[in-house]
Amino acid sequence: MAFVISKKKNGVSLKDTVEQISGVSINECLQCKKCSSGCPVVSMTGTGPAETIRRLQLDEGYFPFGNNLIWMCVSCETCYERCPMKIDMASVMDALRIIAVRDKKLKQKENVHVFNQSFLKTVKIFGRTYDLGMIGSYKMGTSTFMQDTDKIPVLLGKRKIALFPSFKADKKYVKRIFKKVKDVE
Repeated sequence: MAFVISKKKNGVSLKDTVEQISGVSINECLQCKKCSSGCPVVSMTGTGPAETIRRLQLDEGYFPFGNNLIWMCVSCETCYERCPMKIDMASVMDALRIIAVRDKKLKQKENVHVFNQSFLKTVKIFGRTYDLGMIGSYKMGTSTFMQDTDKIPVLLGKRKIALFPSFKADKKYVKRIFKKVKDVE
């Protein structure tokens, strides 16, 4: 199998960018594959963290963005606990997500970015997640207005989601968190 190794136009490789954002040294990986053997989502993605790291080591260009792993990773840090080199794979996945969102040419899988933005928007407004507002924002972002609407009355009836948002959260604290994140970006 032939791999196409490419660099970005400005001479900075994807690996270098990921290392800069995540603070993780990609070349320290020994390829023992302990991370992939313990990953709870590897069966759903087809590739594991070890393959993603290896392809970054080879400067294989934009391979990770065509892979569901960066969107399916739940940051459980099982890979970190199993890794003999203590490579923080959750930070690498976060860095890959940041790069994917920044690069307008990359196509996010399964509207994950829209879901993340909807979630963060409700947290920013209400200080905590507001399920019904998040669902509405997601439906607007994906243009799937009527899909699954039959489930909302059932969820409301079983009290799985609230009709009105909770205003108990410390909004000043949440606002400071969002400001810190914006300052880092």
